[in-house]
Amino acid sequence: MNCNIKKRTIIIFPQLENINIINEIREKYDPLANHVRPHITLVFTFESSLTSIEIKEHLKKVLDGTRRFRLTLQEIIKIDNPLGLYLFLDIKQGNEQIKDLSKKLYTGILQSYKPNWLNEKTFMPHLTIGSFTSKEDLNIAFKNTELIKENFTTVIDKISVEIIDENEDSIIEVEVDLSNE
Repeated sequence: MNCNIKKRTIIIFPQLENINIINEIREKYDPLANHVRPHITLVFTFESSLTSIEIKEHLKKVLDGTRRFRLTLQEIIKIDNPLGLYLFLDIKQGNEQIKDLSKKLYTGILQSYKPNWLNEKTFMPHLTIGSFTSKEDLNIAFKNTELIKENFTTVIDKISVEIIDENEDSIIEVEVDLSNE
């Protein structure tokens, strides 16, 4: 891989008081649990030779005036579609703000990195808590977690850009704060 090309994702790391519940589930069911903290993806993994400065400038420009917002996650849902087999923690409050952030970020220098499958109908903001290779494993995990009804609430006040290294570990490259007025 060209050393100037970096694999990145743009995400939100929700700061949740009861995040230990999510971490316990992810340790069992999410192969990336030890590589990246619980997160909500705004711009899906892409490879580019963009610099940190170019990325940060883009974020500052498109997020200018974007205010902090409340996020509530609750209810574990099972996803079985052509993109994969997953357990998601559903977003009950903050969904529209996340869709809006994603749409803003996929403009300008990031426009060409928007996946073909991603559109208004297919983008379902979520926090992944499990990823599976078989429907049987997915169904077992769902059965083991469906009674977890906790509410996970926080205020989202920053957007992060991570670099994904060759070990799939997350390295925070850039963070941009959202405005509080």
